[in-house]
Amino acid sequence: MKRILMGVLVATGLLLAAPVHARTLTIKLGTLAPEGSSFYRLIRDMAEAWQEASGGRIRVRIYPGGVAGDDPDMVRKMRVGQLQAAALSGAGLYAIAPEVQALQMPMMLASHEELDYVRDRVAPRLEARIEAQGFKVLAWGDAGWVHFFAQRPVVRPQDLRPLRLFVWSGDSAYVEAWKAAGYRPVALPATEIHTGLQSGLIHAVPTTPLAALAFQWFGLAPHMTALRWAPLVGAVVITADAWGRVPDDLKPLLLRSAREAGARLRRESRQLGDDAVEVMKRHGLVVHPVPPEARVEWEESARAGYARIVGGAVPAEIVAEVERLRDEYRGQAHRQ
Repeated sequence: MKRILMGVLVATGLLLAAPVHARTLTIKLGTLAPEGSSFYRLIRDMAEAWQEASGGRIRVRIYPGGVAGDDPDMVRKMRVGQLQAAALSGAGLYAIAPEVQALQMPMMLASHEELDYVRDRVAPRLEARIEAQGFKVLAWGDAGWVHFFAQRPVVRPQDLRPLRLFVWSGDSAYVEAWKAAGYRPVALPATEIHTGLQSGLIHAVPTTPLAALAFQWFGLAPHMTALRWAPLVGAVVITADAWGRVPDDLKPLLLRSAREAGARLRRESRQLGDDAVEVMKRHGLVVHPVPPEARVEWEESARAGYARIVGGAVPAEIVAEVERLRDEYRGQAHRQ
């Protein structure tokens, strides 16, 4: 009888223990950030904070360096359940909600302060749109300012027009906008930029100094245009299904941890971007200043492309709101 009772107790203990293990949620998170890069370290720190805050109930498995594909690939994999989360740049966010591209319109914003002011005010609208598509924004970030990295010096728009220019694959509206402005865009996945530069398929890449250094693209495109073309906005997103499986008591903790990581990413990327330029200059990068009259030409070129994007690929009302907020900020800064 004692042996029977002991067996019942052991079996009961096993049954009680099983749900604890079953409650462990593994989140597969993809990122283009190479392992060891500053972006990767921040994502890793967030993942570790999640596991600690949840007492091991939440685990994040990171797939870095484009192992899970480029941004549009990761969005597709999240939609079919192969990934549950991703650290996306503008191209990935654009695949979810084109409205995000309003923050990255060429030559629209000119400083980190303008970006922060505008993004803070349009973020609720963008997040609601992203949630309507089945995703939740855990944290906003940015990876610095997009510059042109090319195999020949580029100072004016006419210097760039003869060069084959990388554009994200699947971004047909932007391909047509570049073409309409007289450029030669080549649509590729971001994971093929390096081989594209090696083979001569492309000659120039619009990207940030941090990305150019992390992926070593600058070695094949050693001329950087000292022009802030657009900010590279990013976010860590999770599928609504995966977020729904996170216990309610953990959601505030995980959200706070993610937002802290996003704030750190914004702070650090801005300093690290300047540091990256200095590192690359020591290894052969040539930075080409853009005189004021050439900047006017770039602004005119950028505006010429708006007609192909605004109202089609990107809703006109959100672009107008970003422009209004930018002007509002500039007016306040001017009065101070």
